[in-house]
Amino acid sequence: EALHEGEERLILRQLTRRIGDISSELRSQIQSLSLDQLEALSEALLDFTETTDLVNWLQEHQTS
Repeated sequence: EALHEGEERLILRQLTRRIGDISSELRSQIQSLSLDQLEALSEALLDFTETTDLVNWLQEHQTS
């Protein structure tokens, strides 16, 4: 649990630095990801240049 929360915080900080402010809706989606999904996002975000990249990634990787 603590590892999951720490990973979320780190990813949110990295995303904010990379693409700017993250909406509360996107934050909620990120917080619902599994640890494996968070780890995949932590690698993918290195290639993001805009919020659309994050939105597209979340659409492709979230489980319904």
